Amino acid sequence: MTQDEFLAAALRNPANQAITDELYRLGLPDAWLVAGCLVQTVWNVPDQPAARSWHQRPRHLLFRSGYLMGGEDAVIRELKARLGHLGVAIEVRNQARVHLWYPDKHGLSYPALSRSIDGIDRFLTENTQIGIRRTTRGYDVYAPNGFDDVAGMIVRPNRTANFSPANYATKAARWKALWPEITVLAAE
Repeated sequence: MTQDEFLAAALRNPANQAITDELYRLGLPDAWLVAGCLVQTVWNVPDQPAARSWHQRPRHLLFRSGYLMGGEDAVIRELKARLGHLGVAIEVRNQARVHLWYPDKHGLSYPALSRSIDGIDRFLTENTQIGIRRTTRGYDVYAPNGFDDVAGMIVRPNRTANFSPANYATKAARWKALWPEITVLAAE
């Protein structure tokens, strides 16, 4: 799968399109739509091995926007007001503050980050280490591991940072229940 094929498939979900458009309009610094909402949309498009429309899958998609400045709560309220009509859960995370709450929530240390893609690099699975953002030229796509695992419906642990085998097993089991055709690689 090429970057263009991935982007076209991810944007077939009208919620993804609406969110990237709204993030662009708001002009948040370093804001990206990331992870599962992109990958899960690609897994659900009709030309994937499962041959099912993304509309037929559960719509419990989480969206993250990593931005580095501004009041996080104000941005969360603004995005909920502007995007509430989509009927999807929207999760906003200010990557400049994750290190403050992550250790208490997950029991693992987390360094202060200077840019949003540093947060993408720390995602639990390699296949979700993907982000898109709309620009004046079209879209930026960040995918340090490429798109082979997404296209192949492979879930691979990201052991490079903050890896938790228990959290990985929980996420993989949830995804396997929703997409039985995925291949989950062992955490070890």
